[in-house]
Amino acid sequence: MKIVYLLIGFIGQGLGVLGALLPLLPAFPFLLLAAFSFARSSKRLNDWFLSTNLYKDNLESWVKERGMHRKAKIRVMAIITTTMAFGFIMMGNVPIG
Repeated sequence: MKIVYLLIGFIGQGLGVLGALLPLLPAFPFLLLAAFSFARSSKRLNDWFLSTNLYKDNLESWVKERGMHRKAKIRVMAIITTTMAFGFIMMGNVPIG
């Protein structure tokens, strides 16, 4: 069963990294899945994952305080606003829409 959790953890981490880089793919649920899976599979991997910047930047405040810091909220809102603004600007080039 540990191998299954390891596999799920690495897949979750990989998708979480992609989500941190791509604005349309959410990182949070995948990183939460990775944290859960690593905690179930290996203490060493769990300790490593908890020490990564990916965890600290995206999940640590939520896990400890059940909320997001102001800096994280502003970052998320800026990414969403930029993505939506780009979509609205590009709609001018679409003949039907």
